[in-house]
Amino acid sequence: MKRLVVIAALVGAAPALADEGMWTYNNFPAAKVKEKYGFQPDQQWMDKLRLGAVRLAGGCSASFVSPDGLVMTNHHCARGCIEQLSTAKQDYLANGFYAKTQGEEKQCPAMEVNQLVEITDVTEQLNKATASLTGKQYSDTLKAEMSKVEKACANGDDKVRCDLVTLYQGGKYNLYKYRRFQDVRLVFAPEHAIAFFGGDPDNFEFPRYDLDVTFVRVYQDKQPVKTPDYFKWSEGGAKENDLTFVAGNPGRTSRALTIAELEYTRDVSLPKTLMYLSELRGMLTEFQKRGPEQKRISSNLLFGVENGLKASKGRHEALLDKKFFASKVAAEQELRKKVDANPELKKKYAAAWDEIAKAEAQLLTLRKDLNFLEQGNGLSSGLFHTARALVRAGDELPKDNGQRLREFNDANLTALKAQLFSPAPIYPELEIARLTFGLTKMREELGAKHPFVKKVLGKESPEQVATRVVKGTKLINPKARQALWDGGKKAVDASKDPMVQLALLTDPDARAIRKKFEEDVESIIKKNSELVAKAKFDIYGTSQYPDATFSPRVSFGSVKGYTDAGQQVAPITQMSGTFEHATGQEPYALPKSWLKSEKVITGTTPMNFITTNDIIGGNSGSPVVNKNQEVVGLVFDGNIQSLGGEYGFDESVNRTVAVHSEAIIEALQKIYGATRVLEELRPGSTKVAPVKANPAG
Repeated sequence: MKRLVVIAALVGAAPALADEGMWTYNNFPAAKVKEKYGFQPDQQWMDKLRLGAVRLAGGCSASFVSPDGLVMTNHHCARGCIEQLSTAKQDYLANGFYAKTQGEEKQCPAMEVNQLVEITDVTEQLNKATASLTGKQYSDTLKAEMSKVEKACANGDDKVRCDLVTLYQGGKYNLYKYRRFQDVRLVFAPEHAIAFFGGDPDNFEFPRYDLDVTFVRVYQDKQPVKTPDYFKWSEGGAKENDLTFVAGNPGRTSRALTIAELEYTRDVSLPKTLMYLSELRGMLTEFQKRGPEQKRISSNLLFGVENGLKASKGRHEALLDKKFFASKVAAEQELRKKVDANPELKKKYAAAWDEIAKAEAQLLTLRKDLNFLEQGNGLSSGLFHTARALVRAGDELPKDNGQRLREFNDANLTALKAQLFSPAPIYPELEIARLTFGLTKMREELGAKHPFVKKVLGKESPEQVATRVVKGTKLINPKARQALWDGGKKAVDASKDPMVQLALLTDPDARAIRKKFEEDVESIIKKNSELVAKAKFDIYGTSQYPDATFSPRVSFGSVKGYTDAGQQVAPITQMSGTFEHATGQEPYALPKSWLKSEKVITGTTPMNFITTNDIIGGNSGSPVVNKNQEVVGLVFDGNIQSLGGEYGFDESVNRTVAVHSEAIIEALQKIYGATRVLEELRPGSTKVAPVKANPAG
């Protein structure tokens, strides 16, 4: 196992050290950056960074890189779009894509871009609404108040998205207002072979040689959106020791969790996740052997599974590190000791840790049913989740906004409907395979005599049920989904569609276990985590950063190598190394466009680089900018040591991995001849005709 050096402060017992921290825009430590790097961002600088960096709904980051709505993100963040636009005859994942004219830009069926335009602290309002409440009453009131705030913010405008973000485990609540763009079109994507060069073996490793980049464009009213807040391209890109900023949307960290929560994660949640993902990977690997079309339609899903599997392994190893875990225990004990020493604090906060531990014990008894009835491990089909959403919409939408399930709140409906009615292709053969796998695992884990298993399977096998409901459903057609949505509960209840009937059959059980979890576990953890956070505020102040929540954050750092197993790892690789790393066999087989261009490109051009910026999953696609807010790189990964970053940060080895800005320019110019993109990134750069080797698409 890779070493994980731990500093006591990184577990949340004191203000962050070194380059640690995924900071909110309204609590960025500008003075700390000045102290270490001699540059202090002001409010205007922070505002421009916030508006230039955007979020891809669904789990990635991106940025505006031209005044005409051009957005840069990772290839792996746009894989869903690229796959959905592909066909058996024109595979853009394999061959790449380049729109030589605006008219050739292709609309992504299900991509959404969010730009954060306003942050409001609503902590006092939420705290006032839930004061002195516990259990179900606390949970219901909190959800209702959150829905009320979000609804008032969006005010019925489908071009606005409002998210009430829980920070510091409930210590603070911020309302984030986004400008949303739902017409997003593909402009340029390289071949998968170079975007994910090295495949799973090189994933979360360094040195790397990937061109993990894609450009899309946002439209409104069928015209490219004007985006005055964008990042210009740098001249020369990142160099060793340069100050760097990463603006993105880190998905989740767990640095402030209690020991009881971490023990459950280490001993139960992660081991079960690893087993499930390993078996799912095996199923998908076998599915891909059925033929080239099966490989094409399942590649995006397999990519996600393999990425999740490797990430989960790294997190599990971090929690198994005895020194690391001991430091977490010591930090919690120190905090509790300080609370107990103050009678007033003891009265308010002392019981919180024990209450969380009781809730975690309760979760252990609910885990299997929760995973397989409600959370998708058993009914693991996209078509089923569509059917369930339609069934629940019929029940939820007539209710008052604050009484609905969170995903059906007014603030979430635009995104939900966009997903439900997306024209993205659905592949029945893959759906059958996924559902068969899930139902098989459900029977294994819950047992054949479990009432829910008997209800779902009856006398059929998992494969028979999956085949029957997938082949019989009409939900593959977006018009059929729209009709059921428009018809409401009456239409859904009368539907003879077998997938809808399966959702109707299973929903009472799924709702029941969800309700029990929310009332007996989630509400207890939320309330008492809020108390733990407030205890930290009272003792240590508010100069710390909150755990990541897939909401916009900023980190700072520098281009810097590290030592691994006694060997010094240089911070920047070169394009020539890409060819040296190639073997001609997957996953080290370069696309033809690159092989033809080996003598054309400048081999010393920087390819990938690493920085000390603190990131986590969700930061994929984040721009790396310098103090002038110029693009110097594009985040696409972290090194293997950074996977422990979910629970703590170690600047000596945790590294962000990025595509160098010069590699992007070199490839666009000399390999792909993408002059239209080049001109947007560096106006005037195409006055000298670029060398054109073998453009994609």
